[in-house]
Amino acid sequence: MSNFSNSQWSDSNFAQEYRDQADGYVPERRRLIEVAQSLYKHFVRAGRPRRVLDLGCGDGLMVQELLKVDSDMDATLVDGSSEMLEAAGKRLGHFERKRLVNASFQDLLARDPLQTTFCFVLSSLAIHHLAMAEKAALFEYIHRHLDSGGFFLNMDVVLSPTDDLESWYLTLWREWIDAHAADSQKAYLLSVPQRYKNNADNVPDPLLPQLQALERVGFKNVDCYYKYGIFTMFGGSKSGELPHPTDH
Repeated sequence: MSNFSNSQWSDSNFAQEYRDQADGYVPERRRLIEVAQSLYKHFVRAGRPRRVLDLGCGDGLMVQELLKVDSDMDATLVDGSSEMLEAAGKRLGHFERKRLVNASFQDLLARDPLQTTFCFVLSSLAIHHLAMAEKAALFEYIHRHLDSGGFFLNMDVVLSPTDDLESWYLTLWREWIDAHAADSQKAYLLSVPQRYKNNADNVPDPLLPQLQALERVGFKNVDCYYKYGIFTMFGGSKSGELPHPTDH
């Protein structure tokens, strides 16, 4: 990944466009959120204290959604975009136990401004901007910053293992947009898959090497928890006793 200040995400107009349009071009976004909430309730909510870290938090949507299932947590939100952090602060204005940290992934790896551990670390559509070596380094960083038994969950895009599958998955994405986007936005959003492919800031890797990288770091319960074409949710837990799952 290039330096964050040289990427599209440092541009306030681009960041605003992402916030405004994401529901229209992220397939199964609501289902991904529901799966994340379920995993959190099953493995995390029973433990205390509950410190949550959102890496590449964007406008704070994921923390807002987790608050619907657990209002008694502390949240640290990290993003390299000051505009995104400002939007997150506004979205979560009612929530007092939050910390906003303006830092890129490279900043985290270079100077570690967090200096604490968390029971749950999540990231959404952000880590694919890192090259594989940087992904592996970030996975190691996350593992160090997890409490024993803590969970890491990554919602992201991945590179398909074959060109044939990649072609079909991009077609599947366009079909989803065509079926779900508002008519006024459809023509513009249908170009998103190709713009994603042509954007040099995007350097996705296949799912399997990333799962293997998590295992090499020491993560347990490593798996793909949900997948829709190139969109996937995967992660793992840090060795140690997991909180006892609760019934819901």
